[in-house]
Amino acid sequence: MELLCQNIVLLPHEAEEGAIESAIRRLGLKKSQVRQGYIYKKSLDARRREVKFLCSVLLEVADEQAAQRLFEKGLAIRPAAYEMPKASGKGRKLLHRPVVVGFGPAGMFAALVLARNGYRPLVLEQGAEMDKRVAAVENFWQGGRLNERANVQFGEGGAGTFSDGKLTTRIHDPYCRMVLEELVSFGAPAEILTTAKPHIGTDKLRPVVKALRQEILRLGGEIRFETRLEQIEIQNGRLCGCVAEGTFLPAEAMILAPGHSARNLFRHLAEIGLSMEPKHFSVGLRIEHLQEDLDQSLLHDYAGSLGPASYQLAYRENEMGVYTFCMCPGGRVVSSASAEGQLVTNGMSDFARDGKNGNSALVAEVSGKDFGTDLLAGVAFQEELERAAFSLGGSDGKAPCQTVGGFLSGHPMGTGRVMPSFLPGVRDADFNGFFPKRVEEMLKKGLVNFGRKLKGFDGADSLLTGVESRTSSPLRLLRDGNMQALEASGLYPCGEGCGYAGGIMSAAVDGVKAASYLMQVFSAGETEGI
Repeated sequence: MELLCQNIVLLPHEAEEGAIESAIRRLGLKKSQVRQGYIYKKSLDARRREVKFLCSVLLEVADEQAAQRLFEKGLAIRPAAYEMPKASGKGRKLLHRPVVVGFGPAGMFAALVLARNGYRPLVLEQGAEMDKRVAAVENFWQGGRLNERANVQFGEGGAGTFSDGKLTTRIHDPYCRMVLEELVSFGAPAEILTTAKPHIGTDKLRPVVKALRQEILRLGGEIRFETRLEQIEIQNGRLCGCVAEGTFLPAEAMILAPGHSARNLFRHLAEIGLSMEPKHFSVGLRIEHLQEDLDQSLLHDYAGSLGPASYQLAYRENEMGVYTFCMCPGGRVVSSASAEGQLVTNGMSDFARDGKNGNSALVAEVSGKDFGTDLLAGVAFQEELERAAFSLGGSDGKAPCQTVGGFLSGHPMGTGRVMPSFLPGVRDADFNGFFPKRVEEMLKKGLVNFGRKLKGFDGADSLLTGVESRTSSPLRLLRDGNMQALEASGLYPCGEGCGYAGGIMSAAVDGVKAASYLMQVFSAGETEGI
């Protein structure tokens, strides 16, 4: 029987075997009772200047009665169990293949589950396949023209393909483990299974996504890139098909996983009357520090020996929060627009995380108080900020940039030790007056508060680049307890774009669940190709 012993302390200079031995001692077991043990999760804890690892140790115990007593005493827990979802075989047979809209984390894993169960899904992705997408993005970052079908937001792998490939999540769902194991099977580093804050890195994530695509194709699925969903057709409360690139595609089942930047689709969903609600999201700036300064502030004597340090900071006042998000150690800030005349920032890093700077989003929560209560007001607010950032940067693709010292004092200050990493370049600007007043005030309060928690965070020569506006979807497409849209049975909204996830892992898990619910209602049958 397997049992999990948590919060085992391991010092940086100690071998991992020491954690396993500590777990055995804590549980009062003899070594002879343990068939094998290994590190299940390991996280770095650098609080209070005491650098250590906290480990969860998985032990396989031969004596099931002894293991049961440990569970009852609360000294150990059972590891989360999961199974790849399987078709029930009891639903009504599909006449046409299920359609999956979007090939980001939610769409990829939904399609993978369906393909493994014989459903031969048809995937529609408005962006380009990986190689074409990477080439288009690199050209854009070098000063070329934005390709609205091949950019950081749209294309194979979703927005996470141009990020740090972070796999952290606040959800505690058994399917998280399944997603990690699947990623490893497609070529991701095995260490993501044990690291508490796993990341793949954009360089290693790309071949993983391509390998996952090939598995879906091998199992009979089809993926149509550069194919935009234009209309969803509903009759008598049921999905009956969709229009993509001017072609009608009949379908009784669709998993809708469009990503948080599918603004044309959001407008269409509002036009056809599907129930949606505005959702809080966050906006702000990217902040950059020298990674060596972060390492020294966080890891102290262990700086340089435990890899690049990361942080996560938050502050709340009067029901409004400011926090750091999507921290990229040793990374760079990148342009992430998906439409002409707009400028959006994001952070990314390779697996090695060996860049000179570390960056993260510094964002404040916004709601209807900031942008109005109309259904699409949040979308309009994002677009307004992105157009303003494009203009503030000189309307040529360069990003507006300001030192923290200049932002806090209200006076321009030239760059110091921290040099901007943004491509195709930055232009000196002033973010005072750029955001609504209460957003600006919270960003400034966050800088000061975080400077008290993390030495140097509010350093005068730290850099701010803007605008960070796509932290999550501004809308949620409502669904029932079976994950179907309220007015359209057979339509399964999921993932970050539909308002049900906040990153690669939670989106992937939501896609798995959407596929599972679909398979409870529909069986594959002998569907016709479309």
